[in-house]
Amino acid sequence: MSLSIAIGGDHAGYELKKEIISLLQKRGYQVKDFGPHSAESVDYPDFVHPVATGVHSGQYNFGVVICGSGNGVCMTANKHQDIRAALCWQPELAALARQHNNANVLCLPARYISATEGKAITNAFFDASFEGGRHQRRVEKINL
Repeated sequence: MSLSIAIGGDHAGYELKKEIISLLQKRGYQVKDFGPHSAESVDYPDFVHPVATGVHSGQYNFGVVICGSGNGVCMTANKHQDIRAALCWQPELAALARQHNNANVLCLPARYISATEGKAITNAFFDASFEGGRHQRRVEKINL
């Protein structure tokens, strides 16, 4: 079964987003790009809310959101019920976000990682899976 991934961000994440889309497609995933579609200045919530809504509704299995620091997109995505967005700047953090926190949205800080690092982080996120067990009870306590 091919995963369906929603992706979005802002102008600072535009170039990295193109690289990540290519990587995800090479992995055989279906990717929906919510934008932006250029490097012109935009407001990241306009592109992150549709990603998070799509993941929450089950239309997409996962989301990837990218901005300069990763903070704005992460905060925005985490406003949505059942979204567990994780800001990751190392592959180990991405793997742990999936394994221990059952993260369903990967947040990348485009101004602080290279394209090569972004790809390694993305691969680590999608190569990992939720371990459940003791982590399940913790994840169940996240939503308000």
